[in-house]
Amino acid sequence: MAENDYYQILGLSREATADEIKKAYRKLAMKHHPDKAKGDKKQSEEKFKQISEAYAVLSNPEKKKEYDEFGSQAFRQKFSQEDIFRGFDFSDIFNGGVSDNFFSRIFGGQGGGRPRGRTFRHGGPEVHYEQVQPPKGQDLQVEMPITLHEIAFGADKLVSFSHHGQVEKISVKIPPGTLPGKKLRLTGKGSPGPLGGPSGDLYVKLKEVEHPVFKREGNDLLVDRRIKLSEATLGTKVTVPTLDGKTMSLKVPPGTQSHTKMRLKNYGLPTANGKSRGDQLVRIIVETPANLTKKQKVLLEELAKEGL
Repeated sequence: MAENDYYQILGLSREATADEIKKAYRKLAMKHHPDKAKGDKKQSEEKFKQISEAYAVLSNPEKKKEYDEFGSQAFRQKFSQEDIFRGFDFSDIFNGGVSDNFFSRIFGGQGGGRPRGRTFRHGGPEVHYEQVQPPKGQDLQVEMPITLHEIAFGADKLVSFSHHGQVEKISVKIPPGTLPGKKLRLTGKGSPGPLGGPSGDLYVKLKEVEHPVFKREGNDLLVDRRIKLSEATLGTKVTVPTLDGKTMSLKVPPGTQSHTKMRLKNYGLPTANGKSRGDQLVRIIVETPANLTKKQKVLLEELAKEGL
């Protein structure tokens, strides 16, 4: 399914209320219902899937919160389509006005609250026969190192892991702003299910690789810049590196104290939803000379007499 913005699919702003989301979905679902729409049936089914997926997420407070916070790409890394539709009952929207096999046909059996078995009644109580699905395979978890540069700009990486005595390699797409500690979910990449059941999922946990220059503080980056005592007292200009390879000039005002943090706005790491960036913090370290020449000592003694 195309990775479009769920709000755009429903023609809504991000400030839309739950009632507005429901009304927009119902209107579009009726318009693109494959059993009613005129024209290309395949195109209608695809459009119906898109608007149904958008509604299944935006009508669920927990999923909507994650989508709003992390954005479309990161959300789809975490949730499979099966997760999105699990437990969701579209019949609440259509008031039962759909055929029994409709959602099974469109979504391949992911229709949430639609029945999967058949009901029989033969001179006695009603009995429901549920079709039992083969069990899902075991989920797997691996750890993958990630650099600050990969956090900032994203990356396509290969993760290697041993499974049943064999080494497997899988390509993993890391969206920009994906912070260490987060688990990326690769649906169906875990162990095969028994009896022909669906495969489990593979969870890739990201572990940060220490950078020789920068330290990460959330989405901010911290770099130290050392200056002389005279520069701290009189003021100076320093150059500082940035993660993208540039060099920035920074004015240090007179009287700057050691460990003062100065800020380069929007030179940190992007947020997961891509809407903003952290800052780069430059920590000024004032160096106190350990060994003085005779002249330096005399001059400092004169300054001390002046109250410095």
